[in-house]
Order: sequence, then C-alpha cells, then structure tokens
Amino acid sequence: VQARFSSENAVCCTPTTDRSYTPMLTDAQCRNAVCPPERKQARFPDSGGMYLQVSPAGSKRWFLKYRVDGKEKQLAMGSYPDVSLTAARKARDAAKLKKAAGTDPIQARKIEKLKSTTPAANTFKATALEWYAMKLDSWSSHYAIREKRNLEKDLFPFLGDRNIADIEAIELLAVVRRVEERGALDVAHRVQTTAGQVWRYAVATARATRDVSADIRGALKPHHGKHFAAITDPAKLGELIRVIRGYQGGPIVRAALQLAPLLFQRPGELRAAAWAEFDLDAALWTIPAARMKRSVDGKRNGDPHLVPLSTQAVEILRKLHPITGHSALCFYGERSHDRPISDNTLRAALLTLGYGPDAQSVHGFRATARTLLAEELNIDPLVIEAQLAHAVKDANGRAYNRTQYLKHRTVMMQQWADYLDKLAKGADLIPFKVA
Repeated sequence: VQARFSSENAVCCTPTTDRSYTPMLTDAQCRNAVCPPERKQARFPDSGGMYLQVSPAGSKRWFLKYRVDGKEKQLAMGSYPDVSLTAARKARDAAKLKKAAGTDPIQARKIEKLKSTTPAANTFKATALEWYAMKLDSWSSHYAIREKRNLEKDLFPFLGDRNIADIEAIELLAVVRRVEERGALDVAHRVQTTAGQVWRYAVATARATRDVSADIRGALKPHHGKHFAAITDPAKLGELIRVIRGYQGGPIVRAALQLAPLLFQRPGELRAAAWAEFDLDAALWTIPAARMKRSVDGKRNGDPHLVPLSTQAVEILRKLHPITGHSALCFYGERSHDRPISDNTLRAALLTLGYGPDAQSVHGFRATARTLLAEELNIDPLVIEAQLAHAVKDANGRAYNRTQYLKHRTVMMQQWADYLDKLAKGADLIPFKVA
C-alpha cells in the first residue's frame, strides 16, 4: 500500500464516462491505507475519478473528482468504512450518470439537502397553514381573516388531508364550483386565488412540482364586481347636497354627512378622524398612515395622507369643535366618546333622506368626485387620484404626488367645494375653468 502513495499533491485519474474502467483499489488496501505524519493528506486513486483521501489522524473519506465547464470539483461521498468500497463505487456511478445528463452532482446534492429540511407534512392543509403563518405578519387583520375563511370553509374540508402533490386541477375545480353553486362568484375567485398562493408555496418548498390552480382559471364563471352606488349627474347631485344640508339629525352625524362629499375620503377614514389630525388654521387634514387602506408595511412605514380643506370644510369643523372638541374623536358615537360612529350611521342617515344603497352610498362619494372633477371641472386625473389616495406604482410618481400635487390638490378641493355650493343653489351648470 505504501508503495502506491501518490505525490503530496497527487490527484486521482482523469474522470471518464467509460463504465468499463478497471478498479485500482481493494478493500484490504482501503483498510490498511495510512498517511505519513509529515504529510497533510494522502490520496489513493481507484477509478473513474474516485479516490480515498487519508489524513495523518487516520480519517478516510471518499471523493469524486470531475469537471464542469472546465472547473474542477470534488464531490464528497462519505467516510470509509461507513461507506464501503462497493458503496462508494455505486455512488460514483450514480453521480457520473447525473453529470452525463447535464446535472452537477454537487448542486443536485444541495437541492436534496434543502428538500430534506422541508417539513415532512405535505398535505394541503399542512402546507396551507405553514404558508398562512409565514404571511400573517404582512397582512392586515381584515385580509388575514378572509384568507383563513377561504381555507377553513371552502378548501380544507375537501382537500385538507390530501397530499398536495397528488391533487389534480379537476379536483380543485370541483371544490371551487361548490362555492359558485352558492351564488358567491366573487368568493369563488378569491378561493381560487388563495389556493394558487398555497400551491406556489408548495412548489417553492418542493412539496409540488407545479401550480395546478392556474389550469382552472378559464373554467370559472366570470364575476363582475358591483360598484358602490354614486350619483354622477350634476343636477341630481345638487339635489342630494341640498337634502344633506337640510338633515335634521344630530350635529355630529350632520357634520360628517356634510363632509363626506366635500372631502370624499373613505368612510372609515372620515368616521375615525381625530381632532389632533386637523390643523384648521392651515386648512389641512393629516391622516396617519396607520389609518389608511394600505398593506401592513404601508401602514407601518408609509407617509400620512394629506387632505387640503376648503373654507367650507373648515367652517363645518369649527362649528363641530365646541360639541366634540373635548374628545379625541371628531365624530364619536352616542354610547361612548372613545369610539367613532359606526359604519351604519351615515348609511342610515342617507337612507333617512331617501337615498338607499342603490342610489348613493357613502363610499360612492369618491366615485362622484372622481367623475365630476374630471368631466365637469377638467381636473388632471393624476391630481384626483392623488387626492383619492390611490397607489401610484412608480416610486418617483409617489414622491411627486406628495410634493407638487399638494398645491394642485389644494386648489382642486376649493374648486370642488365651490362647485358643490353652486349645484346646491341650482345655478347654471357651467364647468369651471382650471387655471
């Protein structure tokens, strides 16, 4: 054996794809192989690029030397005698087959190791719960509740115990069609979307090879979302403004009802407005990012939304302040000064005035303003979108909206308030000229 030591930096023979190479080592030679103490290691070549590396301390390890794109690599194949000579040769042959098929054996081992670290529970339910837990911190509470409902009500009862890799598209389609049969077409599409996210996570974690939810998209019944009712006819809007100004209910609800079309922010943002958010002298309402309709990250790290106040809006708020100014909230409810008026309060007020949910919704004032500002006042749609707090995809666009658009929005909000006054008085409906 000593006679067969290679030089200090000796390497094994050149790799070959020829499976008929002649072995060079015997099991006895492997048992007796030693490395002189003055050397860092000794290599004992076998064949096909495989060699036994022995350290001065006596450890013995199998390696396979090969090249990929001209770069030399060594694949570790275990320690001797735990991995026998015969087993090492089988591992060598398997690695060389992978290389011949175009797969780097070392990269293939890394992938297998990653797969082995993936939790063993590969059922749809286990995969979905793991995905849900991973995403939870990035979701709003409303979105998290909806996703959990999609899973627990419409997916788990039928697919939960199945291995996700074995579920076929036709099975998922049958589950989604159960939702369609309830008449909940919008929910059916959301369930399909939820399932797709779970499947993509399964693919990423090596539980499945493909996302089968993509195969059923064209098989779902189309859903056409229902828009919030909104008056966009100037004459009819003028009638509504007159009716709102004649509302005989309590002063808190009356003020909120009057501000809804003037400011056209989301109902929840208006209802929960706090006095600390208003600078009436500067005619500006600063809505904290946490109260805006945004992602969790947007709520935590986003900029506040600025709402310029017209002179009419400032006047309404100044009249309200002696009534609710002692509280943190501008529009608190009857039962508690620490809680805002409910979602239904303004809806009920509109209904009392003869405007049901099919005629005009509180949220619909946003669509009313969006339409008439563009069509009647010729306002730049980008300025309107900025005031509506609609997301702008381009980062530079977002920065521009926060700076230059504020001046434009300040002018626009005053024009809008003056326009509503004009409609309420029944004046001629002549579009304003925007400077």
